[in-house]
Amino acid sequence: MEQTLTLLSFGPDGWGDQIASGVLVTVGLALATLPLGLVVGFLLALAKQSDEKALKMAAEIYTTIFRGLPELLTLFLVYFGLQIGIREAVSALGFETQIEINSFLAGMIALGVVFSAFASEVFLSAFRAIPAGQYEGGYALGLGKVQTMIKIILPQLIRIALPGLGNLWMILLKETALVSVIGLPDILRQAGIAARVSKEAFLFFGTACLLFLVLAILSSFVIRAIERSVERSEVRV
Repeated sequence: MEQTLTLLSFGPDGWGDQIASGVLVTVGLALATLPLGLVVGFLLALAKQSDEKALKMAAEIYTTIFRGLPELLTLFLVYFGLQIGIREAVSALGFETQIEINSFLAGMIALGVVFSAFASEVFLSAFRAIPAGQYEGGYALGLGKVQTMIKIILPQLIRIALPGLGNLWMILLKETALVSVIGLPDILRQAGIAARVSKEAFLFFGTACLLFLVLAILSSFVIRAIERSVERSEVRV
């Protein structure tokens, strides 16, 4: 017991500092990916409803690809493929230089495109659940398309899409563990290093499990609080 507490302690004798920094990296990556995925997912949902066939087809292809590819493969494609693509583009311009993509940025892009592909379907379902009369009512009040979207459609869209987006957030939080394979010092990587050095694999991977569970529980409380806040704002309206 004493040895366990020592290994998990903060300071030079334990791995508490490294594990804590891994938690910050995991949460930071998830929070950085979320707005990227939401914005791109929302735009994809709009594109899928567009009358422009090319735009609609492009959105469908994007969604099909990134919903179908394994997340780990997408991560490798972004991390290694983006570096190669940038290097080739720079070479075509006559410059010779080494290009290295930051693992945090690569993880954010890879997880963001996957999240956006799934989020687009959540948004699309929410759009379809809103009656056409809501749009017509906005136009009848003299509102333009953008004003109707912001003032009438978007508040309803958020309420309808929130449960689905909450589930996607939980999935995103777990998938951040994948970035450990490209060297990002998240919870899983720090736990793995500690396990190899100390020969206490069960202790540190068990600690990583508990930390992910804690983050999931805290996230569920936050999501429920947001849902209650949205419901109260609708009641006031």
